[in-house]
Amino acid sequence: MSILEIKDLSLKINNKKILSNLNLDIWKGHVHAIVGPNGAGKSTLASTVMGLSDYRDITGKIFFDGKEIQDLDIDKRANMGMSFAWQEPARYEGLKVRDFLLAGSKKKDDDYISEKLERMGLDCKDYLDRAVDETLSGGERKKIELASIMAMDPDLIMLDEPDSGIDVATLEKIFEVIKELKNKGTTILLITHSLAVLRQAEHAFLMCHGEMIEKGKSENI
Repeated sequence: MSILEIKDLSLKINNKKILSNLNLDIWKGHVHAIVGPNGAGKSTLASTVMGLSDYRDITGKIFFDGKEIQDLDIDKRANMGMSFAWQEPARYEGLKVRDFLLAGSKKKDDDYISEKLERMGLDCKDYLDRAVDETLSGGERKKIELASIMAMDPDLIMLDEPDSGIDVATLEKIFEVIKELKNKGTTILLITHSLAVLRQAEHAFLMCHGEMIEKGKSENI
């Protein structure tokens, strides 16, 4: 059963076509990957699915859990159970890690969000009262962003280049979390040009120049 369906999707930015007639199904409870070289349109596709403001000049249809969503705002899509972790996590000057995690958390509870931080290898005593700003490294912010997504407990998680800017140990931790999320029924969509990340997926879609070139088992792609 598909949790995300994309039908004949095209996108223009500044009157230039970026995505062309894309069709794909993302099966519920599986790990999928969208792969291709830099500039293929992978992150653009994820941003379009999530409904970011600069990615709304589209034709075609997007269905999430059987409901048509291409006209919905990003917050409504998030409330339906979609989430997106950017390649470069955002900084939030003056906002503490605790408040950042609690903002979207399924449970408004310090123990619950602390568990998610610890699962990402971060000691809650050292991080809950720190600000989500430039004092955190890119790797730390990525772990915190993933902890926040785990706290949301969404049905679909899109991870944009999850290996970007992190060390090998952190990447292995992310791979462990991906397996755990899959085992509990969460659908994962990995946006990547990395073979190591692609190997975490069961199914993959190959993109180039905004078009879908091939789809199939990840080892075949």
